[in-house]
Amino acid sequence: MQELLEVRVGDLAFEHLKERGVAPGDVRCMPAAAGGPKGLALLPLDRLLAREWLPQASGIELIGASIGAWRMAALAQSDPVGALDRLQHAYVREQNYRERPTPTQVADACRGLARAVLGESAEWRQDIALSVITARARGGLAGQRSKRAFGHAALANTLSRRRLAAHMERVVFHTGAPSRLPPAFDAFGLTEAPFTERNREDALLASGSIPLICDPVRDIAEAPAGEYWDGGLIDYHLLLPYDRYDGLVLYPHFVPHVTPGWLDKYVPWRTQARRHRWLANVILIAPSRVMLERLPNRKLPDRSDFYRYGADHARRIRDWERAIAECERFAEAAMRWLQAPDLALVQPL
Repeated sequence: MQELLEVRVGDLAFEHLKERGVAPGDVRCMPAAAGGPKGLALLPLDRLLAREWLPQASGIELIGASIGAWRMAALAQSDPVGALDRLQHAYVREQNYRERPTPTQVADACRGLARAVLGESAEWRQDIALSVITARARGGLAGQRSKRAFGHAALANTLSRRRLAAHMERVVFHTGAPSRLPPAFDAFGLTEAPFTERNREDALLASGSIPLICDPVRDIAEAPAGEYWDGGLIDYHLLLPYDRYDGLVLYPHFVPHVTPGWLDKYVPWRTQARRHRWLANVILIAPSRVMLERLPNRKLPDRSDFYRYGADHARRIRDWERAIAECERFAEAAMRWLQAPDLALVQPL
């Protein structure tokens, strides 16, 4: 178990673990990061949590962006394992792109992923809150889809995240019990829109619509007019005010750190949020380097695999499914640790 996990916790979470361990009823929030195919590695743990923890976790809020939103939308359903199975099948087996697909072709494929998550007639747990994060274009980015426009946004982000907020705002589609996230906690704001039968598909698609690779989603029903993009642009690893939750935050993640926005990957001094006050009650569990060495190509599946494998879709599918199967070891180790936390494994978040 020890060699498969990285466990990072905030100061308050460590005190809680030391005094009484952790139980499903202690967890008030579960975030899920953007990250494309990397999120596939967490599906085995999602299934175990759906079977063993979520039935006992009434009142929890699930928050996600991009593939994280699709995972959380699956977990919020009455049949979460069925929804996760549909997501895995569609994500792995139905994204067989040409060598250079157009943004419209990618958008069509991603709409299929959103439909797979929702299934024929999704039924939702009434005692679970779901929040799907999107980024709505504004300012110089409104109505613009060019490399130049996004280059300006990236430059603004290099100067400060506050400047990036001139180009996009956070819109969160929500259903279930009221969210604990405040309406404005940073420059991006937080506009809440209902997550309903009329807009669920569009909201999930928008949350995973990567600029320049995928078309945006325009004028989503029951939300402010405009073009909507991947929620990870603003909230890549979901550095959110978790101090608003009166309990623990359980964060299954694919890396042992939190990077605020997708563009921050390219800003070295912002790639890892260290000892942020918002993370004090967070328990983050990620695969270790030893675990990653077991996977095909010795890494998590990622978006570069579409170029690595090219038209050899069968080989990509085989390796991604192998990676998911290997990550069942990580999932089982994570569940064992949650049932009997070993503080010797814990490092500060």
